[in-house]
Formats: sequence, C-alpha cells, structure tokens
Amino acid sequence: MISFQVEKNLSLEEYIFILNDSGLGKRRPMHDSDHLRRMIEGSNLLVTAREKNQLVGVLRGLSDFCYRCFIADLAVAKAYQGKGIGREILQFTRSLAPDARLILFAAEDAEPFYQKLGFKLHEHCYQLKPEDLLG
Repeated sequence: MISFQVEKNLSLEEYIFILNDSGLGKRRPMHDSDHLRRMIEGSNLLVTAREKNQLVGVLRGLSDFCYRCFIADLAVAKAYQGKGIGREILQFTRSLAPDARLILFAAEDAEPFYQKLGFKLHEHCYQLKPEDLLG
C-alpha cells in the first residue's frame, strides 16, 4: 500500500535517487549535490509517496497554501510510473490548499500527462535565467 504525506526532512540521497530513477535528473543540476540540498531546504512543501517506507514519488514545491502552489518537481520512480502515483500526489497536494492554483513548468515529454489531468497552458509565463541580465 502506498502512503502519501507531507515530510519536513527528505534526505539528499533519496532526492537524488528519485530524480535519477524518474528521469527528471536529466533536467536538474545532478553534478552539484550542494545545489540539490539547497533546493530541498528552500522548499516549504515536500509531498512524498512511499511504499513500505521506500520513496516512490515526490513533489517539491513552494506554496502560501491559499493562493498559489508552485510545483518545482514532480517525480515518480520508473517502476511506479503509469500507475496513478503522480495524480495521487497532485490530489494530495491540492487537498492541502484547495483554493490555491497549482502552477508548474512541464518537461516536453510530460505535457500530455498534465493536459490529461486538466492543467491548462498559461501563455503569460516568463522566466529570467541566472545568466540573463535584468534590463
């Protein structure tokens, strides 16, 4: 049986495992463990899915729990993908703040997943990368 919960202290080792196993590690700074540690520590929302205490999914986010919830990572272990775990993590997250909008950047190969769940493309999203100068 898979349990879903908010955790305060996700270990760096588990975070690295789930990023690599899920395929999300291809889009994260896996070469810099200090950066990854700071990503975990800087998040105020860590929702996990566990089976017999083993991490099988994680959502890492930033939220005020009433207006916005920015999802930074949603990763599910490869062996558990396609079994509704990601959907359940999102439902659990939404239950924590039912009035908050869920906002995320989707990897190209994940767009059909989010569209199937009802996420809508927002055409007014902007980003400024660290290497880009602020005008």
